[in-house]
Amino acid sequence: MPSQVPEIEISGIPSDAYLLDVREPVEWAAGHVESAVHIPMNSVPQRLDEIPADGEIYVICKSGGRSAQVTAYLQQNGRQATNVAGGMLAWATAGKPMVSDSGETPHVY
Repeated sequence: MPSQVPEIEISGIPSDAYLLDVREPVEWAAGHVESAVHIPMNSVPQRLDEIPADGEIYVICKSGGRSAQVTAYLQQNGRQATNVAGGMLAWATAGKPMVSDSGETPHVY
């Protein structure tokens, strides 16, 4: 993995961004960005063709570690990818909207 992957703060993510959430299903179910696409980290290689080859991809996980690894992988496979600094914890701290699969109050798991 490259020593530096591009990162963006929550405040810099465009409203129409392609946001790829790479957390596990239980984490996604607890709380996620409504417009995000969910592909767990370990499924990304098998599902690479589902991820756009053109345009910027913003990759998010809980705190930024897994998403940094996926960002590097996507770049190695010709995608324009940027890691979301601080992940869903930063998203929640910033007060950005989230939804849960259960309809209960969303939270970061």
